[in-house]
Amino acid sequence: MNTAAIRDKLYDYIRVADDKKLMAIYTMLEDTITEDLEWWRDNAVVEELQKRYEAWDSGKEKGYSMADIDEGIARLKKKRASK
Repeated sequence: MNTAAIRDKLYDYIRVADDKKLMAIYTMLEDTITEDLEWWRDNAVVEELQKRYEAWDSGKEKGYSMADIDEGIARLKKKRASK
């Protein structure tokens, strides 16, 4: 069974599972779920973000404004629509 099929089966199961089963599943996965959601506690992630921020702040890396991003997306959508 591939990963997508497993996700679908788990999703379907969780949607209809009773409260007791949901609590049991959550208890088993709670530490992993919390770790994934609390990225700011991951030193490697924080260090990478700090490094990238400093490179942008010093001008070594280019940043993009929301207007730049929106413009780029609009160009890609137009290009895709014309194919």
